[in-house]
Amino acid sequence: MIQVVNVTKAFGPKKLFENVSTLFPRGRRYGLTGPNGSGKSTFMKILAGDEEPDSGMVSRPRKLGVLRQDQFQYDRDRVVDTVVMGNALLWKALHEKELLLQSPHIDEKIGVRLGELETTIAEEDGYTAEGAAAELLDGLGIPEEHHQKPMSELAGGLKLRVLLAQALFGKPDALLLDEPTNNLDLDSINWLQEFLLGYDGVLVVISHDRHFLNEICTHIADIDYETIISYPGGYDDMVVHKAGVRTRIESENSDKTKKIAQLQEFVARFSAGTRASQVQSRKKQIEKLQLSDLKRSNIARPFIRFEQKRPSGKQVVSVKGLCKSYGPLKVIDGAQFSISRGDKIAVVGRNGVGKTTLVKLLAGELEPDAGEVTWGYETWIGLLHQDMRQGIPSGTTVADWLHEIDPKATNEEIRGLLGRMLFQGEEGLKPTDALSGGEAVRLLLAKLMLEKNNVVIMDEPTNHLDLESIVALTDAVERFEGTILYVTHDRDLIEAATRVLWFSPHGLVDFNGTYLELLQKEGQQAARAR
Repeated sequence: MIQVVNVTKAFGPKKLFENVSTLFPRGRRYGLTGPNGSGKSTFMKILAGDEEPDSGMVSRPRKLGVLRQDQFQYDRDRVVDTVVMGNALLWKALHEKELLLQSPHIDEKIGVRLGELETTIAEEDGYTAEGAAAELLDGLGIPEEHHQKPMSELAGGLKLRVLLAQALFGKPDALLLDEPTNNLDLDSINWLQEFLLGYDGVLVVISHDRHFLNEICTHIADIDYETIISYPGGYDDMVVHKAGVRTRIESENSDKTKKIAQLQEFVARFSAGTRASQVQSRKKQIEKLQLSDLKRSNIARPFIRFEQKRPSGKQVVSVKGLCKSYGPLKVIDGAQFSISRGDKIAVVGRNGVGKTTLVKLLAGELEPDAGEVTWGYETWIGLLHQDMRQGIPSGTTVADWLHEIDPKATNEEIRGLLGRMLFQGEEGLKPTDALSGGEAVRLLLAKLMLEKNNVVIMDEPTNHLDLESIVALTDAVERFEGTILYVTHDRDLIEAATRVLWFSPHGLVDFNGTYLELLQKEGQQAARAR
């Protein structure tokens, strides 16, 4: 159990939350939600003890699993050892035992201490620790050949997976996970979902993956109105309940306002007459009819709408015999498919299989080793890179850059577009060098909206976006009348596609249907194979 009592935190004049008291009981799985900048990561650090609140206190269990983001802290350690370090008590006992066994003379005192350490190691399942760590690593998509390597030899994405395994290791009483699905492919996300559904401690998780939150959460702890309010159910349940509460309060306030106006009219008419007792009664009623405080929510959803100046031809692109290798690694081998006007295509598969390579080949940013990509009549392509900084120049402002994209656009049009993408007021004058990750992605989406291309290609567009922005992007994909292809691990965005390009273990599969239909087909084939 984690208990929070009267916790307040502010940065300068910006108050994130004030006098928050809440309880996270064992057996519940909480999603911690709120827009970018609302204080989710700060609150998680306070829960973990990594940051102190301005006031208040937090009590937490002794065994706490926390997803750390420092990729370089364990560079000298073996991958499997880094995972075992997640159980601090066990790792300390194993390390002390190893040092004592190196002593030239083991006397009675050392012998007694070794016995105590053996007890601790046995109680903490130390003799099966490496096997348990390997199982976690396998589930998170880290092959066995990496387990004995030093952390320094792993790419950044794999290091973060090891740190996630570290947080999950050792049966912690509480788990605090900040964006655990980042850098995970769909298979690893599904594995993590199943693991967390079987976890019996208290879980607090931050995620921008709505499907993930709906699957695993028993409750949502939402940061809004400078406090934290808990709702039962998943993210969608919270949205419905929150909207209902606000609607009810607004309706009650409207009724009270009308009643107060009627009572005030009575008081004004008869205050100087003979009905003094009735006037006093009405005044007391007015005092009792206090309007409920309805603070302004900090949740904001951008308005994303992709339009096309004019449609492309029916045949958008033809891909024939496409091949690409990096040294001995053959990433794409003879890919062949065509895309028609209006197709909505999700590109899915495990990390490192070639999804980004395919996007770059289609966009003409990479030359194939063999084969060809032929674009059809009157196709105009808009591209959003996985690296959101790519394509945004330095030394300019948000508004000026959009003016460069479309010099014919008026100042009012640019301001209106920026407002729809949550750049309010003077934020249009913000230097492009100072943009956060989420702001950079929203600016790139604004660029696509301004260009009005009939073909849109996006590589991991949901990286750095908050939940409300991802919902808006999913709606925009569903409404777009042009052709769109995108790489993503966000399940809801994948399910907006009408067609799937799947990098399967046996090669690229072109499936004409939804992702859910693909899963059903694969499940049926697996059942027949058994």
